[in-house]
Amino acid sequence: MHPNIEELAKETMALDIEDRALLAGKLLLSLDEPTSSELERLWLDEAERRLEDYRAGRVQGIPADEVFRRAISDLS
Repeated sequence: MHPNIEELAKETMALDIEDRALLAGKLLLSLDEPTSSELERLWLDEAERRLEDYRAGRVQGIPADEVFRRAISDLS
């Protein structure tokens, strides 16, 4: 554990219960929010998985003109 964490924990425990609960809630919510670098890594992993599926023949590509035709149709 980082040395500053111990000091921060000690200071946090000195807060009243409402403030500690608020802080705890914010910390828990922050665990659900990936950082931009984590998001980038997740998207890179997904792109690599999709490319591997395509190369292995598990999925077929759709020609770009078909993709654009469908997109334009859906937006119209």
